[in-house]
Amino acid sequence: MSRRFDGKRILIATHNAGKLEEMAQLFEPFGVTVVGAAEMNLAEPEETETTFIGNARIKAQAAVKATGLPALADDSGIEVEALDNQPGVYTADWAETPDGRDFIMAMTKTHNLLESKGAPHPRRARFRATFVLAWPDGHDEVFEGKVNGSLVWPMRGAVGHGYDPMFQPDGHEMTFAEMDPAQKNCISHRADAFSKLIAGCFG
Repeated sequence: MSRRFDGKRILIATHNAGKLEEMAQLFEPFGVTVVGAAEMNLAEPEETETTFIGNARIKAQAAVKATGLPALADDSGIEVEALDNQPGVYTADWAETPDGRDFIMAMTKTHNLLESKGAPHPRRARFRATFVLAWPDGHDEVFEGKVNGSLVWPMRGAVGHGYDPMFQPDGHEMTFAEMDPAQKNCISHRADAFSKLIAGCFG
């Protein structure tokens, strides 16, 4: 049985303004106000774990320790079956450059690796998201979401972020980057994890 959340304010441990806005809309029906890490002047902790749960927990617990507020953190990435589920927890690392993250470079690298292996089509992949909701007393709850699909090439669409332009979710003709954000947010890995969070701690 998950612990029920009965507070009115929650810290979202992210510096991503788009993600914060998405969370604010999702929490609004439950009368919960969200505050972001940037607003609280929080540093981004080093993600030293090798699992989504481990890194989400680092972010959530660091935010709780710094502010005393309950905090929600997520860690997410894409797993490509033919690449032994890489890049997985290192998805953002594959996009790192001295000038910031370049996901076109990361997607091109992924495609080139698949080509060099002669990976058959469909090239199966899944987006995974892990949420950790942590309380000031040290308790936390973990919720995992995923969405299955295939990788396409060339990239398609200009909406979304990360690997969205090459990911086509099962049952759809469009990539995530071709979808209206509201449509994507209904079927995404984050939506899956969020629905489990709501059922567990707010339902």
